[in-house]
Amino acid sequence: MITLKEITTRKEMKQFVTFPFSLYKDNKYWVPPIIKDEIANFDKTKNPVFENADARFFIAIKNKKIVGRVVAIINNYEIEQQGIKKMRFGWFDVIDDIEVSKILLEKVKEIGHQNNLKFVEGPIGFNNLDKTGVLTEGFDHIGTMITWYNHPYYKDHLEKLGFIKEKEYLENKFKFNNVDGVYFNRISNIIKKRYELTALDFTKTKDIMPYVDEMFEVFSAAYSKLSTFVPISDSQIAFFKKKYISFINPEYIKFVVDRNNKLVAFAIVMPSFSEALQKAKGKLFPFGLFHLLRARKKAKDVTFYLIGVHPEYQNKGVHAIIFDQYTKTFAPLGIENCIRTPELKDNEAIHKLWKDFNPETHKRRRTYRLNL
Repeated sequence: MITLKEITTRKEMKQFVTFPFSLYKDNKYWVPPIIKDEIANFDKTKNPVFENADARFFIAIKNKKIVGRVVAIINNYEIEQQGIKKMRFGWFDVIDDIEVSKILLEKVKEIGHQNNLKFVEGPIGFNNLDKTGVLTEGFDHIGTMITWYNHPYYKDHLEKLGFIKEKEYLENKFKFNNVDGVYFNRISNIIKKRYELTALDFTKTKDIMPYVDEMFEVFSAAYSKLSTFVPISDSQIAFFKKKYISFINPEYIKFVVDRNNKLVAFAIVMPSFSEALQKAKGKLFPFGLFHLLRARKKAKDVTFYLIGVHPEYQNKGVHAIIFDQYTKTFAPLGIENCIRTPELKDNEAIHKLWKDFNPETHKRRRTYRLNL
């Protein structure tokens, strides 16, 4: 018999967060989170995402063991301001038992009905900065700290329960030596001169902070037309600054400004922390922090986390300035592989951005939809 339990205490939340550690035990491709950070992410007193979102956390229990989990999410801004009557679900993990998936997703559907919503979509997080999609191809590639990994049967469970594909995402990677530094340096100089633009490089995190709010303005302008877009609040931006910016190598963050020092483009790249997180096994101490700090300095793979160009400067070659900056930064460090985060399959603009680097699609993922 399978029973459903709603998470209400911190002790139970730790069980919710650590369930995947048993589900993916000995899986060399799954990348675990830091347990303490994941619990804080779900703390309504700490994460400002809950100012505009509601979430309920559930586990499935069979033979006194946790066999599945899910977060049922309502993004109130999305529903009230954008008129998208969507019931979200995320952090979906299950054993290979379709009855476990069924009981968890029936609860998500029930909450959707109670709130007069029109459809369910998932797995997705609270907003655009969260993880998204169930992996459908690429199970033999290591995950990243900003994507979910899952077993191949997740897709089968969802489809057997009546869910259909809603959005498809591609994950690509390319060799750093595919980037023609001479070419981008030449184009960069032309674009900077033509539009009176300046590239900003950093060596200290404190010098980046004054630009972060403006970076999110460019982010919103660049991504607002995508079907997945939900605005990021000021308090969420402040949370992001505290949680991520201070830990990212300052030289891996690039900005482009106009003659009035107004930001027109940005990119955030992170060293790959995947192997370090596997070694940390969910804990910063006693050795987890050492592994992360070592990866911050020594990792030869990097992950392109965010990149955006203001609509006024799109299709003008501004991305060449950013790639020129990274070429100069990465070459001395011996960077080998560049990994991109999931990008919508139908986002032609972003695919054109990378086409010169001979990218390889090594993973695919989807969100699934069910009408209520």
